[in-house]
Amino acid sequence: MALHMTVEIVRDSGVSLTAQIQSFIRREISEGVLHPGTRLPSSRRLAHDLAVSRSVVVEAYGQLVAEGYLEAVQGAGTRVVRHLSPEPVVPALLDEGGEVPAVRWNLHTGGRNLPPFPRREWLACYQRALWSAASADHGYPPLAGEAGLRVELARYLGRVRGVRATGERVMVVAGFAQALGLLCSVLREDGTAAIGIEDPGHPGQRQFVRESGLRVVPVPVDEEGIDTEALAASGVRAVLVTPAHQFPTGVALSARRREALMRWARETGGLVVEDDYDGGLWYERGPRPLALQRLAPEHVVYAGTASKTLAPGLRLGWLAAPEDLLDRLLRARARHDLGTDVLTQLAFAEMLRGGLLDRHLRRLNSHCRRRRDALEEAVHRHLPGAEVTGRAAGLHAYVRLPRHTDEAGVVAGALRRSVAVRGGAAFRLRPRRSAPALVVNHAHLPRSGVAEAVRTLGEVVSRR
Repeated sequence: MALHMTVEIVRDSGVSLTAQIQSFIRREISEGVLHPGTRLPSSRRLAHDLAVSRSVVVEAYGQLVAEGYLEAVQGAGTRVVRHLSPEPVVPALLDEGGEVPAVRWNLHTGGRNLPPFPRREWLACYQRALWSAASADHGYPPLAGEAGLRVELARYLGRVRGVRATGERVMVVAGFAQALGLLCSVLREDGTAAIGIEDPGHPGQRQFVRESGLRVVPVPVDEEGIDTEALAASGVRAVLVTPAHQFPTGVALSARRREALMRWARETGGLVVEDDYDGGLWYERGPRPLALQRLAPEHVVYAGTASKTLAPGLRLGWLAAPEDLLDRLLRARARHDLGTDVLTQLAFAEMLRGGLLDRHLRRLNSHCRRRRDALEEAVHRHLPGAEVTGRAAGLHAYVRLPRHTDEAGVVAGALRRSVAVRGGAAFRLRPRRSAPALVVNHAHLPRSGVAEAVRTLGEVVSRR
């Protein structure tokens, strides 16, 4: 298709032709003259029309793609992706799967930024489950989950995380969101009006809890994890924590704080919801902390999910809860749905039984370890004074910036250079004087992509 586009250039200008083409197209997009989805001429056609070398147009298009103004689609040419204002602002999205501007390097957590799914293993397990399923397995599932999966989960969680539970104390749910919704419902019925949540923490969870009818009480987090003295002073009787790998700072709850948290639960009769959101993703050299639940099974609900280790689209999670609480959770669930997809449960049980999940996690941890190493090397090289903190685990890392860095300016400047990243402030409920930081999802990128994205961040920081 021989498309035409008018581009103003001045041949005797001191500005290069490439820079002029970039500037003109960028301005036309920013001012709304070139609309989202508009297809541009091929580099060969535009070069011919402007009587310039094709390499001039190729370089101009390439830079605009990198900045997020254009996208090159195989077989469909080059198009305008969307309008970007001169000072784009990255909102603190309520959930991890929100809309993100079209950029070259998306470092946001969650959403589609996930490592590869083990298709071959899942297909083999699903086929075995499908062929071996009895007629009864195609009916409505038990509300607590298929018995075989609950047994396999109890065995796996005991072996890997030290969770103290039998299959009868495990409940299969449609991801952690459903688990949290059911817990909020039961807490409300018990007369609980508020729940403590780590600050910084997951903004989507805070919003979810509020919409479930509970008041959110922020409890500060430091280098040892949640501040248990502040928790005790808050007066709440329930708290949601991420003790193994705090989200987003990555710190692990210290032994001293673990003991204090369990002491608080016993003395107040409080409930601790342990969100083990990134499961078996632990690639720090040394043993992973065991589950809090093993210290006080009568006061802790352990929650896990396949969202980070397999895929959020499976909508597969689990709880290990005290017996009386589990009964109330099941009654609450009966008012909302009729259980979790049977074949998915049976396939996951096959994956656990045959050790295929362990094998997948070994590969995934090796993959994430290489990305983490690349991130640390790139931060050392391109962000002087910054450091990657927290435990080497999960899909993201917390990058602490030099104290006087303008965090919001870095986030906005990075977006203008086609790198989407969130600052630490997006995860805080209460503003506090703390070091500026970036929360970087690194596991889905090629190692060269990690390095290039951080190099771009370094250029943004150096210019502020």
